Amino acid sequence: MSRVARAVTTGRKDTAGTPWWADAVCYEIFVRSFADFDGDGVGDLEGIRERLGYLDLLGADAVRLSPFYLSPLADNGYDIAGPRAVDPVLGNLDTVASLVTEAHRHDIRVIVDVVPNHTSDRHSWFADALAAARGGPERDRYHFRDGSGPGGTRPPNTWLSATGEPAWTRVQDGQWYLHRLGAGLPDLNWANPEVAADFEHTLRFWLDLGIDGVRVSAAHAMTGPAEVGEGETGTEPFFDGERVHEVHQLVRKVLDEYPHAVAIGEVPLADPRRFARYLRAGELQLAVEYRLANTPFDADAIQATIERTLATATSAGAPAVWACSGHDLHRLAARFGGGQRGTRRARAMAIVVLGLPGLACVFNGDELGLGSSPSDDPRIPVPWEGNEPPFGFSARQDPWLPIPGSWAPLTVEAQLEDAGSTLSLYRRALELRGTHAAFAGTAVRWYGAPPGCFAYRRDPGGLVCALNTSAAPVPVPPGEVLLSSAPLVEGKLPAEAACWLGPVS
Repeated sequence: MSRVARAVTTGRKDTAGTPWWADAVCYEIFVRSFADFDGDGVGDLEGIRERLGYLDLLGADAVRLSPFYLSPLADNGYDIAGPRAVDPVLGNLDTVASLVTEAHRHDIRVIVDVVPNHTSDRHSWFADALAAARGGPERDRYHFRDGSGPGGTRPPNTWLSATGEPAWTRVQDGQWYLHRLGAGLPDLNWANPEVAADFEHTLRFWLDLGIDGVRVSAAHAMTGPAEVGEGETGTEPFFDGERVHEVHQLVRKVLDEYPHAVAIGEVPLADPRRFARYLRAGELQLAVEYRLANTPFDADAIQATIERTLATATSAGAPAVWACSGHDLHRLAARFGGGQRGTRRARAMAIVVLGLPGLACVFNGDELGLGSSPSDDPRIPVPWEGNEPPFGFSARQDPWLPIPGSWAPLTVEAQLEDAGSTLSLYRRALELRGTHAAFAGTAVRWYGAPPGCFAYRRDPGGLVCALNTSAAPVPVPPGEVLLSSAPLVEGKLPAEAACWLGPVS
């Protein structure tokens, strides 16, 4: 794997008045699916460390790691039983420290997920709460309530969890606990100072270990029962309460003590004005809503989403964040129909997103064009080399998720020297984004275009990005073609393709 591990240093530094994260490319890794070092069939932290040369070669400025903490894995690791302990299947604290140190040698920053809203039901705090008497301090770390109806046999109210089930579960002594995201994820009580103190401890623990930022999972969720009407139904009333902003003020206070550290919030809110509140001074520096991940391959729809995202970020004085896929979302190629058409559209969308100002997120494997089948799980391990599964992911022939045999042409090895591959497209795109003067500036201006198409210009650098979602080739705007997701045909941009053009001299 020596060819894949070659390093070409491309790290992004802070510049005058512009932090490193304002225009970076962040490569998102689902740890269990990236690379298996110890041969047990599960990706691990040492596997990531061994593949840092590949991420350097790709041109990533940062990596974001999915939760690698102690967890029973009822929710892909977001059900955390030990927020300052490493799942032994994935490594240990020394492995984390080694990974961070080695990443920094490659000029790659490291961002980790934190989950302030809840713990696992296997957390020692929750075990203590179940063993405690009603009204005890152990229960006050969570939301325990008496039930309603005769003998308290009904939930305290009619709230539903994100799964559509009741948001309350009854315990042995008859009380009920709140879990808005699932029964195995009991909600923490952020009105309890002990909860805030422990979360601050967790933040400092990982920052002291050298990480460069945190991604706050479910950043809109830390709202307690006292903040909404007890009789309200559904799921919306208990998200996005005022207390969430106290949590993010705490996050920012801590991060401001660590130069260059960044906090990114996962804020899936439809109202742009409420979304922008998370980016106020003294709160999160960045926030992501994954709106592009739900936008169809249609020029008008994509333009509307981009304009809305830029307007929201600008209103808050923050950079935009662009994310089209993730471990719990369909891959781009799969979402766009799979097969050659899905791949073609996914390549075009990559050009559109990577041309925009702000933080661009790439989920592991998107740069390989994975997701050729709509049924492909986004957590299927990354194929590295060889002609048969598991394609160098693991020494074990049956990894934790099976890898399709049809992925042989999609391995890193197969694409690395192929100038027309999706991997080569991403490598060239990230190289241009990080080095070409046309990518300077944060203003985006739109041009008139044929139906099913759009073109935007990034100023003052002058980059022009054209997208054609129609069924026929269209003329390209003036300028030198820097990169295209598909070869131009007689000077025209093919159907379902995008290109970058440099400014006209």
